[in-house]
Amino acid sequence: MSAHDESHFKELSNAVVEMDEERAVAAAHAALEDGVEAYDAIQQGLSEGMARAGQLFEEEEYFIPELLMCSDAMYAGLEVLKPHLKTTGEARGTVVIGVVEGDTHDIGKNMVRIMFETGGFHVVDLGRDVPPQRFVDAAREVKADIIALSTLMTTTMEGMGTVVRLLEEARIRDGIKVMVGGGPISPGFAKRIGADGYAVNAAEAVKVAKELVGSA
Repeated sequence: MSAHDESHFKELSNAVVEMDEERAVAAAHAALEDGVEAYDAIQQGLSEGMARAGQLFEEEEYFIPELLMCSDAMYAGLEVLKPHLKTTGEARGTVVIGVVEGDTHDIGKNMVRIMFETGGFHVVDLGRDVPPQRFVDAAREVKADIIALSTLMTTTMEGMGTVVRLLEEARIRDGIKVMVGGGPISPGFAKRIGADGYAVNAAEAVKVAKELVGSA
């Protein structure tokens, strides 16, 4: 990565953190005009900005209104960059993704979905506040390879373990990999509930998913 690219990433990231939609749009256009790959601009610019905003939220410097304005700036930049993403022709696998029941925060989940799609996966997005059984039913319906579960709240984490248990009870656990992620989630928690993978951010999620389906 050149210092030239780095300056574009920094500008995109700062636009998100500073909740500036117009700046994010301008930064996205500038990056494309200078030959920066759209995927890199999203991951190392916009996604990095959302990660920083999430950290400020954790530190209670930002609250939900600020986080939403940061996501608005991210989406504004994303709209510019998305048409320029290069996707692989053949699907690597099918992912069912959603935010677990009780949590209505879907910013991180939406970023992961975009990265999955860019990485060549077919994605079925169940949205937010999704009951555990719905993940199981959807995975069965679409013959999913992976279920990706997200939450930003400690109070809803255990719903992820419920999904794993329901998959086992339905006798379809062996054929489906389960990935978890989100602010309060850790590798230790993922292991405790029997998940197959954990990712700290959207880019990592794609890498983990590719490894899980054997197409890294």
